[in-house]
Amino acid sequence: MATRKITYKTQGTCSQSIELELDENDVVRDVVFIGGCNGNLQGIASLVKGMKASDIMDRLNGIRCGYKNTSCPDQLCRALEMATRQ
Repeated sequence: MATRKITYKTQGTCSQSIELELDENDVVRDVVFIGGCNGNLQGIASLVKGMKASDIMDRLNGIRCGYKNTSCPDQLCRALEMATRQ
């Protein structure tokens, strides 16, 4: 089973980057957030494992964190968009 691994540098969030692993069907196999709110991001990573990238993007795209125009879940969507285009 072929997998793709990418590292996405986040913008506008407390986390600095997101490491993703997707299989050939765009199903998330692993997610690791570097920096940010550790407990919340571990929870998000655990919840999205095994989900199709498109389903994650449908649910999390556009979520904002406080006054910011983005959030860690929104940045995850951007990382997934980039990964699924490769």
